[in-house]
Amino acid sequence: MGWDLRHPRTHLGIVVVLGAAALLAAMAVGLTIGLGLYNIGADAPHTRPVYKVLQTLRDRSISVRAADIKPPANLGDPKRIASGAGLYTEMCSGCHLAPGLEKTEMSQGLYPQAPELWQSVDLTAGEQFWAIKHGIKMTAMPAWGRTHNDELIWDMVAFVRQLPTMSPAQYQAAIKSAPADHDEMMKEGGMPGMAMPGMTMAPKEPDAHPGHDH
Repeated sequence: MGWDLRHPRTHLGIVVVLGAAALLAAMAVGLTIGLGLYNIGADAPHTRPVYKVLQTLRDRSISVRAADIKPPANLGDPKRIASGAGLYTEMCSGCHLAPGLEKTEMSQGLYPQAPELWQSVDLTAGEQFWAIKHGIKMTAMPAWGRTHNDELIWDMVAFVRQLPTMSPAQYQAAIKSAPADHDEMMKEGGMPGMAMPGMTMAPKEPDAHPGHDH
């Protein structure tokens, strides 16, 4: 005998069944967490359903938050790409690798594995900017926006978008064209007179002739 979906009691029964199912699911999740049953170790992969849920959560979260981000018009500027090459090499290549680079101890130990950005571009420029600036929870992807301004982050985006087209020789040439060191890039990327995070500005020297016009 089937349920008459037009009857109020049927509606109440469905609500009760769904409520009981939700309660059981919540209890199961609570027990799993409380008893430490889920292995959080990076060498124990998620189950397929858990991985799929987390992957969808990540992709949709980035997509929604990056929807209104507009890339600068000069994203293809060689100077911006050169700056990005230096930043990427120092900050990103150990995990995301690059053309001609072997897998590192860091990249092999990460879970989930960091995408090898030189193989393909799966995100829009805006999505890449958001991910680099804000990082991604539980992936070892740092929020570089804590220490680097937007201009430097766009430099990294500019370079990352070039990576899939580069040969190992072209990658090495890009590194050689980068500014001399990280501190130099940090200084050049900041606004005049503004200290970048983590950078100490030298104190202003006192006026040798106070009260005199120059």
